Amino acid sequence: MAFSSWFTRLRSSSKPFICNLRYSLIHRTRSQNSQIIEELISEKKQTLAWACSLLPLALAVSAGSLALQTQNNPSFCDASDLDTRGVSLGGKSSTKYLVKGSHKDVPLELLKELKAICQDNMTRDYDERYFHGKPQNSFHKAVNIPDVVVSPRSEEEVSKIVKCCNKYKVPIVPYGGATSLEGHTLSPHGGVCIDMTLMKRVKSLHVEDMDVVVEPGIGWMELNEYLEPYGLFFPLDPGPGATIGGMCATRCSGSLAVRYGTMRDNVINLKVALANGDIVKTGSRARKSAAGYDLTRLMIGSEGTLGVITEVTLRLQKIPQFSVVAMCNFPTIKDAADVAIATMLSGIQVSRVELLDEVQVRAINIANGKNFPEVPTLMFELVGTEAYSREQTLIVQNIVSMHNGSDFIFAEDPEAKKELWKIRKEALWACFAMVPNSEAMITDVCVPLSHLAELISRSKEELDASSLVCMVVAHAGDGNFHTVILFDPSQEEHRQEAERLNHFMVHTALAMEGTCTGEHGVGTGKMKYLEEELGIEALQTMKRIKAALDPNNIMNPGKLIPPHVCF
Repeated sequence: MAFSSWFTRLRSSSKPFICNLRYSLIHRTRSQNSQIIEELISEKKQTLAWACSLLPLALAVSAGSLALQTQNNPSFCDASDLDTRGVSLGGKSSTKYLVKGSHKDVPLELLKELKAICQDNMTRDYDERYFHGKPQNSFHKAVNIPDVVVSPRSEEEVSKIVKCCNKYKVPIVPYGGATSLEGHTLSPHGGVCIDMTLMKRVKSLHVEDMDVVVEPGIGWMELNEYLEPYGLFFPLDPGPGATIGGMCATRCSGSLAVRYGTMRDNVINLKVALANGDIVKTGSRARKSAAGYDLTRLMIGSEGTLGVITEVTLRLQKIPQFSVVAMCNFPTIKDAADVAIATMLSGIQVSRVELLDEVQVRAINIANGKNFPEVPTLMFELVGTEAYSREQTLIVQNIVSMHNGSDFIFAEDPEAKKELWKIRKEALWACFAMVPNSEAMITDVCVPLSHLAELISRSKEELDASSLVCMVVAHAGDGNFHTVILFDPSQEEHRQEAERLNHFMVHTALAMEGTCTGEHGVGTGKMKYLEEELGIEALQTMKRIKAALDPNNIMNPGKLIPPHVCF
């Protein structure tokens, strides 16, 4: 006990030295501890004499402890994520997109235990593992793929799977609709891919409370088909194929966020399997609560790094009584953005304000056999009573006419409206149809609404000057816009040019107090921008939370938190 107390005081007194030693061990990759000790002592000659005299013992013990810890927990400051220049892949200096990782074989004992849990819903087939290790519409790649894919059918099975993986310290990557764009479902360290798509039941619907309890594997489109007979719908609409669990994990939104908010605003509570297999329910079904930490919001946007979502309670909305979809054209993209801002400032309760540049419209025409004018275009949706919707449409038309707009048309027929929004939702596939055999780097910047026109205008100048084919599509009502940058994956100079354009837009947005990602999430692709956006203190806080909830770093390792962040 006496030695323990003395050593605790010593470690506390020597904390600055030990922090520097950790940094040196990981980032400088020195091979000899004695060299590090000499450097640190020479730099800190002014330190109290008694601490200096005890320092070698403290450093030796600390270094040994750290060596063991980093071996078992590669994310502490992962040396495997450092390239030959000492630049961390995914860190703030990185321009790499191939995600590296340290791989070790999955223990045979774990495979036997997983087989006992999942029975036939487990596979080691290479094609299945490769499919689950490569996102469908993302250019991001990893050096490894999952070692095994399991498909649980219940919360209990998820808990058992996670508990087994934690016992053997084997990485876990949750998997849903595979529509994410930033490498969220890559398996850089191999391990176990948990495919949640068999868990897609609607567990309970409370019509009078306007909420629903679902399993994470159900898609938002499937859910809305189920809800339609009850006059209800779930208002978030990301890409087709997205599942509710994945939408929670990435804190997504979509075109309706301007009216209904993001996933953060539409989830009442969650059930989550933590890294030790415990199932935690984050709250009650009450519409508001001030009871304790807001664990629901902590898990939403955590991208599988803190737990596996097993159940979601969602807030629902009434299907609008009436709606109008309007379209109009503009000579420049700045004029279109100005109208979006003016519409929001007018106080009109629009449910959608979508902007497409002339290149995106051309892609839609090619893919769908349409003949829309190939100029910057705005699409609006206005909802409410029939009289209210038509009144608001006339107000928008007047705003459009004051900002060089033309060809203002609107649709009230349900099928016509559905067709227009279907074309918009499938914009990405239209891009690929325009430039076959290409890959897409998709930006996701978001800025305060007053900066949107300037950001889009400056970005458009860069995009038009580039040799690559680039399209702009924006959720203009909340300051979020995407650029689809198409490039030939076999041409390194194409990828570098796409990366340059991406960097330009992100850094420009951050300079305007914006964000690198409005709705797509971080994954591996956006990690390098987080320190500039949030600051190292915020990232260290995230790392501490991660270490507390997932000490063995099995939950989707290598995502969200940059590898250069230490604490």
